[in-house]
Amino acid sequence: MHRGLYTAASAMLVQESMLDVTTNNLANVNSSGFRKRIPVNKSFP
Repeated sequence: MHRGLYTAASAMLVQESMLDVTTNNLANVNSSGFRKRIPVNKSFP
């Protein structure tokens, strides 16, 4: 796979996981005992 496509695909996967965390936080905001999750992303060399 070309490097540019790999970079774009990786970025889309990161954004998808961040969106999943955000939607989960919004869906459960009124649940008792719910603690929000904070997405963390790191770059690698």
